[in-house]
Amino acid sequence: MTQTAPSSSEGETVPGAHLAGAGLIKPGYHPRLTNDDLAPLKTQSWSSYNIFAFWMSDVHSVGGYVTAGSLFALGLTSWQVLVALVVGIAIVNVFANLVAKPSQVTGVPYPVMCRSAFGVLGANVPAVIRGLIAVAWYGIQTYLASHAFVILGLKIWPGLAPWADVHEHGFLGLSALGWAGFMTMWVLQALVFWRGMESIRKFIDFCGPAVYIVMLMLAIYLIGEAGWSNISLNLGEVNYTGWSAVPVVLGAIALVVSYFSGPMLNFGDFSRYGKTFAAVKRGNFLGLPVNFLFFSILTVVTASATLPVYGRLITDPVETVAQMDNLFAVVLGLLTFIVATIGINIVANFVSPAFDFSHVSPQRISWRTGGMIAAVGSVLITPWNLYNNPEVIHYTLETLGAFIGPLFGILIADYYLVRRQRIILDDMFTMSHDGTYWYKKGYNPAAIISTVVGALVAMVPVILKAQPFGLDVWGMAGAAQYSWFLGMGIGFLCYFALSTGARRAHRTGPAEV
Repeated sequence: MTQTAPSSSEGETVPGAHLAGAGLIKPGYHPRLTNDDLAPLKTQSWSSYNIFAFWMSDVHSVGGYVTAGSLFALGLTSWQVLVALVVGIAIVNVFANLVAKPSQVTGVPYPVMCRSAFGVLGANVPAVIRGLIAVAWYGIQTYLASHAFVILGLKIWPGLAPWADVHEHGFLGLSALGWAGFMTMWVLQALVFWRGMESIRKFIDFCGPAVYIVMLMLAIYLIGEAGWSNISLNLGEVNYTGWSAVPVVLGAIALVVSYFSGPMLNFGDFSRYGKTFAAVKRGNFLGLPVNFLFFSILTVVTASATLPVYGRLITDPVETVAQMDNLFAVVLGLLTFIVATIGINIVANFVSPAFDFSHVSPQRISWRTGGMIAAVGSVLITPWNLYNNPEVIHYTLETLGAFIGPLFGILIADYYLVRRQRIILDDMFTMSHDGTYWYKKGYNPAAIISTVVGALVAMVPVILKAQPFGLDVWGMAGAAQYSWFLGMGIGFLCYFALSTGARRAHRTGPAEV
């Protein structure tokens, strides 16, 4: 017999206790699958601006700027990089809309939505994978923003310089001052997260616009210092022109998609709060193609101006701000980048594992506990070793993309092709063997097999490309940059093929959404 969750059958909650948003727990929802954070939301109140602000925070982080800057190491002209950035973000916009709809319609987060494809227990597989990837990204973003603390400390107290030397005062590859900055960022982010989703929404509503103001001021300052006539938008050495540039541009596009693949996959964690799907789509359009186009232009112009002003190309905005002579301007700029990165790190890499790890054991792991598990894990992976030069950046993105891609493909194939956008919501919270999403002992073999096959195939070129192998068997190493697309395509096709012959007839009635 299906048990009822210990929370009130009327979905009553203790005020302030359920910080992710109070869910409606119905009689019959099994406690192993349910808590107030995972249950369908009672109210959905986010507007287009809230979604827009979410993407602004995502795009405007130090990590976004550094990733965009790393594309110049590919030997492309500035306009080719700009094309890659815009086309890549347009693809992200389409995929974000696809992921957004099922969670917005049902009001449940990403790991619960995965129960449709993976089974009510099997959904822990994508939840844990996405949670672990979020841990890696959380650490990377924390490290990148903590660099601003180090620079700020050295600007104000130059005597701290020896403590910034990893060889003189270092541990596990990070200097003592670096550790101080990293842990300061770690604590600040935890404090914002601890206050709950409503506080997070208000925080990101502020972060995106704030960093835009600083970016505009920085660009105007550099242009004024350099003079527009002295700014060349061709950054670095251009090695590819004409048709020879096409494969490189395509690879850059793939890297852009890979960078956003994490928040894109679990975007349902946020679209579930949207008032309507139309509101979510408007927010996506404003926050991705429109916002990212302007951000990309700012990135190119700002980076270009550093060459005549400082005599070298600087693609890290934190380092660019640090070069300024005005201490007030340096402090203001660095603090803004810190705040902006806290915003994206919380929404993309704190909220996601909070839901994912809570999903593994809803009655033992709360939303806040799940987030803190991710925060602790982010220190243990020493993220500064994952994002310390363009080659390592690309390898990190390719590896993460290989594992995220299949999960995305399976989710989309299940909802749009296998289920035809029809979900029996209550069956996502039952352990009954007659439930639509019980499959075999709570697991769907088709989804598990598709995940393994997609990830393994996508990782082959990544492994071949990596040192000490450095192999290019049949040109496969060149496919590493398309790891997300490979994983997504194989996961999509494999799942659809395995599911076609065994589709279940869906019950009709008010429970179906």
